[in-house]
Amino acid sequence: MLDLFSGSGNIAYEFASRGCQDVYAVEIEPRHTTFIRVTAEKLGFRQIRIIRDDAFHFLTICITNYDIVFADPPYEMPRINEIPDLVFSRNILKPDGILILEHSKRTDFSGHKHLFDHRNYGNVHFSFFKRDP
Repeated sequence: MLDLFSGSGNIAYEFASRGCQDVYAVEIEPRHTTFIRVTAEKLGFRQIRIIRDDAFHFLTICITNYDIVFADPPYEMPRINEIPDLVFSRNILKPDGILILEHSKRTDFSGHKHLFDHRNYGNVHFSFFKRDP
């Protein structure tokens, strides 16, 4: 699984704790990557690999395919609408893979061709994408 905009690494830890063998956490902020590294070591999660990079840049150079891509960018990030297209244009998902994108209610992916589900929990929205919805 690929955790984009990993922040504190909570999503990466969740996947690791549920048995995911390969977890990649992409985060640009150095103190966040240090926190993820230290916390993963304390928790014994050796399967978490930290990539210090801008998530948009990483998507343009990524050559690995993932079962799950989770993206939780800052809600007001201007380029948030580009994330699904970057993931699909670069074939970052495996054929049955899923992209989960967390965003605010102001972002609407309802017209996206790969969208197959949308859920909201209060002010938090999740859009789910796959190759053939």
